Amino acid sequence: MHETTAYEITTPRPWTRPPATATQPVILPADIPPGFGWVTLPNGVRTLAYTHPTPAPPIPVTPAQPIPAWAKTTALLAPTVGGGIAAAGIGLSYAAPGLIAMSHALWSAAALVVAAVTAAPLLLRGARRAATGSGGRGAGAATHITQNITATGLFGRANGTINHR
Repeated sequence: MHETTAYEITTPRPWTRPPATATQPVILPADIPPGFGWVTLPNGVRTLAYTHPTPAPPIPVTPAQPIPAWAKTTALLAPTVGGGIAAAGIGLSYAAPGLIAMSHALWSAAALVVAAVTAAPLLLRGARRAATGSGGRGAGAATHITQNITATGLFGRANGTINHR
């Protein structure tokens, strides 16, 4: 059947303080590893023991703030504006030869207008001299009109005379 084994029953001895002559190792505070600390037991003995680390204070979480409407609008318009600028650049690159030709034509037209404005009085003066003859007073002598205007004060009434000669 069953074998029975005999066990010796002992009672624990009460704890006694070590003799004063025993030498205890000296541990400096810098030598204590993290997570351990000095603990005083209920019987008054101080010893090193594992200590639970104090939990770090929780970081306050700020509630999510809504995105402003102007930021959303700007974010939505940025690609559109960029695409428009890119399209304009491509269009200008295709239109560059025509734009260069038009700029040359505009400069030519401006030069023609300046030449016409400069030459018109010279041509009219030459035509008038040819009609009057050698530049003296002949049958086609011009009438001179003089006008004298006088006014008194800044806002005074103006009076004038016209003379035909």
